[in-house]
Amino acid sequence: MQQAYIQFEDVKKVYHMGEVEIPALDGVNFSIDKGEFVIIAGASGAGKSTILNILGGMDSLSSGRIFVDGQEISRYTSKELITYRRYDVGFVFQFYNLVQNLTALENVELATQICRDPLDVEQVIQQVGLAQRRDNFPSQLSGGEQQRVAIARALAKNPKLLLCDEPTGALDYNTGKAILKLLQDTCRKNGITVIVITHNLALAPMGDKVIHVKSGKIDSIEINEHPMDVSLIEW
Repeated sequence: MQQAYIQFEDVKKVYHMGEVEIPALDGVNFSIDKGEFVIIAGASGAGKSTILNILGGMDSLSSGRIFVDGQEISRYTSKELITYRRYDVGFVFQFYNLVQNLTALENVELATQICRDPLDVEQVIQQVGLAQRRDNFPSQLSGGEQQRVAIARALAKNPKLLLCDEPTGALDYNTGKAILKLLQDTCRKNGITVIVITHNLALAPMGDKVIHVKSGKIDSIEINEHPMDVSLIEW
């Protein structure tokens, strides 16, 4: 049987606060196929961000195994994880983390300087609808525009995986919808595997797969045979 593109096998994560052990993930199992648009949903503190951070090589697991594209990343050394984050993963956070004294274009260019096979920066800026704003600084951009820069920066690296942590959390409804549409379209057009974590269950119909997380465990996994276009979803 062919292995899935991303595979979590009995993944556990325990944080130690002095003498106290806090289990963040308690035996998580799921798989994701290449090019899937996946929603990981759950309440605050359910373990969604921990899953994303471990998958993105920003945190380590306590036990279990994780495979990405045939490689067991859970066995990577810290040096191998740096390479993995650098070349294979694009991150989009709730807060945009832009460099304030660089223009939109320069923020995107910055990311392309550290990777092997970057996309054309001007083209990516155009794809996310910011051609007219390329020379503006973050302080001159709206929240939605700043989030578009952050997405462009992640995409320009030409990553295998695009990981989005509450990417619409700081945005108003219409802007948030536009950002999700951009992510959904990017997944379809570029064949990138996109994972979005959210506490907003109304977004579930837009995913090819929806993984519900509760108290550090997988509560349920839904497959949407016919994912909805974001523009049709109300919340």
